[in-house]
Amino acid sequence: MAGDTPRVRFAPSPTGYFHVGSARTALFNWLVARQSAGTFVLRIEDTDAERGREEWVEGIVEALHWLGMDPDEGPYRQSARTARYHEAVEALWAAGVLYACGCTHDEVAARNAAAGILTPGYDGHCRDLGLARGPGRALRFRTPGEGTTVVHDVVRGDVEFPCAAMDDFVAVKSSGDPLFVLANVVDDIDMAISHVIRGEDLLPTSPKGILAWEALASTGWTTDGTAGAPAGAPTPPLPVFAHLPMLVNEARKKLSKRRDPVAVESYRDQGYLPDAFVNYLSLLGWSPPGGEDEVFTREQLIDWFRLEDVNHSPAFFDVAKLTHLNGEYVRALPTGAFVEACRPWLSGDRAPWAPGDFDEAAFVAVAPLVQERVAVLGEVPAMVDFLFLDAPALDPDAWERAVVGDDRAATILGAAVAAYRDLRTGWTADALHASTLAIAESVGRKLGKAQAPIRVAVTGRRVGPPLFEALEALGADRTLARLGAALDLLGAGAV
Repeated sequence: MAGDTPRVRFAPSPTGYFHVGSARTALFNWLVARQSAGTFVLRIEDTDAERGREEWVEGIVEALHWLGMDPDEGPYRQSARTARYHEAVEALWAAGVLYACGCTHDEVAARNAAAGILTPGYDGHCRDLGLARGPGRALRFRTPGEGTTVVHDVVRGDVEFPCAAMDDFVAVKSSGDPLFVLANVVDDIDMAISHVIRGEDLLPTSPKGILAWEALASTGWTTDGTAGAPAGAPTPPLPVFAHLPMLVNEARKKLSKRRDPVAVESYRDQGYLPDAFVNYLSLLGWSPPGGEDEVFTREQLIDWFRLEDVNHSPAFFDVAKLTHLNGEYVRALPTGAFVEACRPWLSGDRAPWAPGDFDEAAFVAVAPLVQERVAVLGEVPAMVDFLFLDAPALDPDAWERAVVGDDRAATILGAAVAAYRDLRTGWTADALHASTLAIAESVGRKLGKAQAPIRVAVTGRRVGPPLFEALEALGADRTLARLGAALDLLGAGAV
């Protein structure tokens, strides 16, 4: 460790959208750094040129920024450090830790089958053949034949791996490219990483990394001055390990990019708030002191979080709970902040109307009412589109149920036209409410039932902000025009 403060790293592979599991891993690393004035390092594992894309790297950086977790260092790219990995390969080869192997997967499988070995794994065929390095030959790590490698894990306790059960794993592919176990160890040493905090799926690679770390240290390996430690510093002690619980869906199966909604970018684009998203991610494997109040500020989270309090049981990624929590955050925003947060959906590229059609004053008038009724910001346009479109986006089901299917709808709509005309000079929510209540009484209806055809005729939907405040914001002329158009449509027998 560099000094007394932690240096943590988040090391994703840019092979797709930013997974919520990766975001949770980044968060727990970020929290450890922030609560101890440490350093949060971003390292991109981009050595797989076939699967990685630059757009995915940009997506990771942008998603971290949206979540308020910008790295203190990086992004460092493994693709720029290939020469350093080969230096490590040379050191380990010279020490006899690596050996050349020309076995193919099929050859190993055939030998295991002939020997009656059902468990797949390398049989050590080339371990003592003394093969020279060359094209088509991988380099394997000579694991100890006896003893135990122990991963001291903050979350899981001591996890023991008998060395006799470990393969001589491939450290360098037959193409000459070092694999991620060795590359990560070299990076963690050079970057003076004090804590390796990552998903539990990587726990089986930890004993390999420990063996590689110790082997490099035994060669007199020193740092290159990339970050965290000056050039020429000796190999630091092993980092603290913490393997985080798996995230699962409601069927308690591991979250899948193909099956589950796991892209952070998607939640951002739907209008989830970053503070709410961070709050929810923190609850996936951890709970605040007392475990009662699950809504807290980012400052409280930094103060309360302890890595040793993380639970090792699988954590259910519950979209419904996330959405409910986000709704609480939305409702807690000051009105002005809510209006600003909604702006990309109202006057930006995401708006379902031309930018010039947005009337900010009209939206501000109904914003507090909309705020109480949405859980994510992406729901806002559908609540207010009747204000900014020439004609409402008519929901066919709402029209069928509230207008066509109501034998008093024509009477109610006609009465509303007549009553509302008299309110042109006093067009207020209170006056509209009183007039509509009188219409309801005249047709023997409760107000809620009587106003349904009016709402659909004017807004196109059965749900939305309170009707009379909505009509006040829309104005008398447009309200009356839409009521008249609905009567014409109903009279023509259209559905």
